[in-house]
Amino acid sequence: MRTLIVVAVGLLLSASFVFASSHLGKTKIAGALLFIALWFIFCAIDYFNGVKAGYSSTDELGIHILLFTLPALGAWLAARFLP
Repeated sequence: MRTLIVVAVGLLLSASFVFASSHLGKTKIAGALLFIALWFIFCAIDYFNGVKAGYSSTDELGIHILLFTLPALGAWLAARFLP
């Protein structure tokens, strides 16, 4: 359940970054790239916290691949294809 919540929050944040950047006079791609960089940092910290809590690195890596790629892909698609 936590994974779905984090992915949903990531998708909402990705759309927010893309639309905010376009309203601030920047390109949508710049907003998407900023989101992807910050989202990667969040996912890396969350990954290391999970490993530190006792979960195996293989399990954490599998989950965090989804946690990172789905919102990052959403940001890229929003920047490329939404008006």
